[in-house]
Amino acid sequence: MSNEVIIACDFNSQEKTLEFLQQFKDEKPYVKIGMEVFYGNGPEIVRQIKQQGHQIFLDLKLHDIPNTVYHAMSMLAQLDVDMVNVHAAGTIEMMKAARKALDDHGSKAILLAVTQLTSTTEEAMHEELLISKSMQETVAQYALNAKMAGCDGVVCSPLEVEIVKKVCGKDFQTVTPGIRFATDSKGDQKRVTTPAIAHQLGSDYIVVGRSITKAENPVEAYRLATKQFQTGEE
Repeated sequence: MSNEVIIACDFNSQEKTLEFLQQFKDEKPYVKIGMEVFYGNGPEIVRQIKQQGHQIFLDLKLHDIPNTVYHAMSMLAQLDVDMVNVHAAGTIEMMKAARKALDDHGSKAILLAVTQLTSTTEEAMHEELLISKSMQETVAQYALNAKMAGCDGVVCSPLEVEIVKKVCGKDFQTVTPGIRFATDSKGDQKRVTTPAIAHQLGSDYIVVGRSITKAENPVEAYRLATKQFQTGEE
């Protein structure tokens, strides 16, 4: 396991994002840049954060026809990010297109496929998405599809890490959002755990947002999350 904490920098401006990261003097945490800050500021925010020495998970969840995904991922491959992702629901052919784009442009970025969002309940999956299989079965199949397409891993809840590793192997990467400290609110997330439980379940990376970014002392919160994730102890 990598046992690395990725901070979700879900801010609405470049200034707030860079101001937040300036608090980290002794560490260079892994950073997740999502839709809000990327769409508001464009690729320049990625370049600035990379120049400061951070690894970046560019979380844009591409989901379109294979040709469009190929060309979009070709653009992202030029940003020198460390992780990118697509939606596994886009089919094996779409994921293969993303893989080819990264390879064609010499990118070493980890390619992930999102299985089911951690805000999705099994009830919603059945009633709204008309997926009849269980959450565990669905995530396992999506992960297997991702592996067949050449992805390096998946984004899933820590609750599904065991089944993903079972069907795809222990080296298949699992990046798990939906992480909160035991004392925090779940917010809009449904399938959540603490950093310590994510360790116990075998997550390779955890993505932590509000529990760090909204903390009174974000640096100490980051250190606490890292300690709990690395040791498996609250």
